[in-house]
Amino acid sequence: MLTLILTAALSLLALAAIAVKHVPAGQVYSLYRHGKPVRLLQPGTHVVLPLLDRVGHRIDLGGRVLRFEEPLADARDVRGTVYWQVLEPERADSVIEQADQLIRSGALEALQGEAEANADDRRALGQQLKQSLNGTLRARGVMVTRVELDFA
Repeated sequence: MLTLILTAALSLLALAAIAVKHVPAGQVYSLYRHGKPVRLLQPGTHVVLPLLDRVGHRIDLGGRVLRFEEPLADARDVRGTVYWQVLEPERADSVIEQADQLIRSGALEALQGEAEANADDRRALGQQLKQSLNGTLRARGVMVTRVELDFA
């Protein structure tokens, strides 16, 4: 009997520990129930439904860096650094896992058309690339803050 009571108490204590989620400053957690987004957990301590709710994404609101090095059609290589951040986590939640790939492919598409004309003016090309990326990414809650390019 004592073992049964002790097991039940430990089970309840474990469920209570699972139900408490602490979100650090500078991050937002997306909460999912049955595979569908329920809400965003802002920084702080939250109580969720154990065994039903799960954290889908841990979204960092600070800046991120993406480096790439790709060959262009004219046999030159371009190296770049893209600095980006999440501005609207509710929009970015659905694409946060593919954000690096979206930025990389968008940058390469924009560079294919512009690199021949502006290869000598890297700063202007970086600004054009930043505007092009922001045109597609802003609707998804992500913003590119800076682009640095180097041609080899």
